[in-house]
Amino acid sequence: MSDARGVAHFLLDEVLRRRRPLDEALAEGSLDTLDSRDRAFSRLLVATVLRRLGQLDDLIARFVEKPLPDKAAPVFDALRLGLAQLLVLGTADHAAVYSSVRLLQGRFDGFKGLVNAVLRRAAREGQPLLKAQDAARLSTPDWLWESWSRAYGEQTARAIAEAHLAEPPLDLSFRKDAWLWAPRLEAELLPTGTLRRSTGAVGELPGFADGHWWVQDAAAALPVRLLGDVAGRRVADLCAAPGGKTLQLAVAGAAVTAVDRSARRLERVRENLQRLRLDANLVVADAAAWHPAEPPDAILVDAPCSATGTLRRHPDVAHLKTPADVGRLMAVQDRLIDHAISLLSTGGTLVYCVCSLEIEEGPQRIARLLGSGAPVELVPVMPTEVPAELIRDGFLRTLPCHWKDRGGMDGFFAARLRKR
Repeated sequence: MSDARGVAHFLLDEVLRRRRPLDEALAEGSLDTLDSRDRAFSRLLVATVLRRLGQLDDLIARFVEKPLPDKAAPVFDALRLGLAQLLVLGTADHAAVYSSVRLLQGRFDGFKGLVNAVLRRAAREGQPLLKAQDAARLSTPDWLWESWSRAYGEQTARAIAEAHLAEPPLDLSFRKDAWLWAPRLEAELLPTGTLRRSTGAVGELPGFADGHWWVQDAAAALPVRLLGDVAGRRVADLCAAPGGKTLQLAVAGAAVTAVDRSARRLERVRENLQRLRLDANLVVADAAAWHPAEPPDAILVDAPCSATGTLRRHPDVAHLKTPADVGRLMAVQDRLIDHAISLLSTGGTLVYCVCSLEIEEGPQRIARLLGSGAPVELVPVMPTEVPAELIRDGFLRTLPCHWKDRGGMDGFFAARLRKR
């Protein structure tokens, strides 16, 4: 498994059958045997297959006369990888076919002829079939399509699904003077202050090692803004990892306490704080049971969620999460927000946010809270704080299809509350 395609074949199995998040599988060193170019190609190849899984499987069904047996799942994955290279990534025909057949060496030799024949046929006939497909619909699980259609209408649901088909750009948040770095990084300054550029090796870009910026999707950088001026204030960042919002708060001069139950994930936050020469108090604890020595002036609850707003960057989510996960997480979200209110000082501000497109995890959680008689009031988000098109019913609501001509953004919901 020393080559990029072999690693991609392994990672697909980890996600689709062992149901492991792609980033978790990658964190265990799957790419360590590869050079930087092959690492990037391997991850791109896996992400492309996951992003267009419905399309690729539809094509396989057209080209393979008899369904493959369950035990031949790795053969199916080899076909998916081959089709993704041939029809989406533009890999040379001979390289895509040969490398996919070679993945079956040993255990699945009997299927080599089938894979070879299917991919050669796809090289000849596949592009017109691919273009004729309803890519957005085929690549979106039914439950997500129905959920988004109910919440936003079918036209917007389709726009969301279309936004998920493209590899996302790289977004960077800066300590200061982002505009000065735009030419150096060959990046565009977005209206929200984020710098956006095409993907690249993060650690090799100017300013990274010197701690001038960190990677953070443009939408993920918005909830902290809703806390207003936090300089000199005690702010708790609950469920803080991977830490982008903690860094924002520290840059803004807050006395930040970042709470997360994962010591490993908090260590990544610590590394970024050190790289940017920033300070924050890091606490390994269950945020729903943590108690500070003094009531915070403001709290950010970045709650665990289904993460369906992040499919642009994490296409594995579409194949790992189910409606049952949404139902389970709603209870977690309610517990977190209720506990956060009990900790907050009177008159303090609380921002609740999730990187989910599901209304059950966003507006419905706030409706439940306000209907419960909790001592809080809603403070609507204003167009002077974020662009007006990102506001819905007084909440921050970003969609992957927002700013589509600029590369889109993650789907985020955020609500601001004040404790009476």
